[in-house]
Amino acid sequence: MKFSIQKDRLAAGVQDVLKAVSSRTTIPILTGIKIHASDEGITLTGSDSDISIESFIPSEEGDVSIASIEQTGGVVLNARFFNEIVRKLPASTIEFETSASFQTIIRSGHAEFSLNGQDADEYPHLPQIDDENVFKLPADLVKTLIRQTVFAVSTSETRPILTGVNWKIENGTLICTATDSHRLALRKTTAEGLPSAEYNVVIPGKSLTELSKILDDTNEPVEIVMTENQVLFRSKHVLFFSRLLDGNYPDTTRLIPDEYKTKIDLNTKEYLQAVDRASLLAREGRNNVVKMSSEDSGMVEISSNSPEIGKVTEQVNSLSSEGEELKISFSAKYMMDALKAIEGNEIEIQFTGAMRPFVIRPLHDDSTLQLILPVRTY
Repeated sequence: MKFSIQKDRLAAGVQDVLKAVSSRTTIPILTGIKIHASDEGITLTGSDSDISIESFIPSEEGDVSIASIEQTGGVVLNARFFNEIVRKLPASTIEFETSASFQTIIRSGHAEFSLNGQDADEYPHLPQIDDENVFKLPADLVKTLIRQTVFAVSTSETRPILTGVNWKIENGTLICTATDSHRLALRKTTAEGLPSAEYNVVIPGKSLTELSKILDDTNEPVEIVMTENQVLFRSKHVLFFSRLLDGNYPDTTRLIPDEYKTKIDLNTKEYLQAVDRASLLAREGRNNVVKMSSEDSGMVEISSNSPEIGKVTEQVNSLSSEGEELKISFSAKYMMDALKAIEGNEIEIQFTGAMRPFVIRPLHDDSTLQLILPVRTY
């Protein structure tokens, strides 16, 4: 294998595939990045067997030459060293040359590295996915769907299925749901391009977080293919494979109350900042609990009390409130996570009692929903 390539394009490709490489793998060759040169360009691959990422760098784009391939072939190089070397090379072009024993010479400017490589044929093959049922969504929408749900996945392995986000497509609507059994985040969309076929898969939260870092904030379409045990996201030059979680995702629809006893509308930013201030004194204990009470005057009181530190109370104006008076306690962190995920300057919170889950939605928008279980303190 012998080729030369623009440094910045190679470095960007390496950064993308590096997100799939884990140092804690039982398969030694997966600590490396596979580099394959064909006449069309350079393909980089990284994998930890749960996530696999492939980045393609074309030899030319438009009239601009990015890589010049003299001899095709492939090699696997240690990911950590390869990434550091590429980033720190002096010149704007890099030359590669691999010998029959996979010894790889990397030259740039006056610097020359020699790295021991491994046989690219021994690198596990990426899953083959039929493109029969491919559908497309804009990249920025995919990022939004992830951002508004993934924070609510469980971090505990006791119920592995809850460490993923449930993507369910039925009747032309995609519903993304995440829950760790203390809170729930739901986002639905009827964007153009959704398939008529029905799907119900659970994508690991970790995979979605990495995917979100790779996608651009543009409305470029991302192609999505779902199979029995894999999902593929394909953007312009990147393929992102993730395994799916086994098992049935719990039916969360029955957790969401369809009536309320108290409803309060608030300014999102004002309320978020008040909860944030109240949580300053609640952080010491592990509970991080903030109390909220509604008053007849339409004011809402946010308070927190740590016996060894002190207490804080703050009044927040509600935009409107209806129903019974209420006293409730909740995790400040869960509330702040939920508020940050909601797009919209105004929210409504619906309560069905001090110990029942409550629902937070943007005002006049039912595509996003956050649900939080209160904490028993009163």
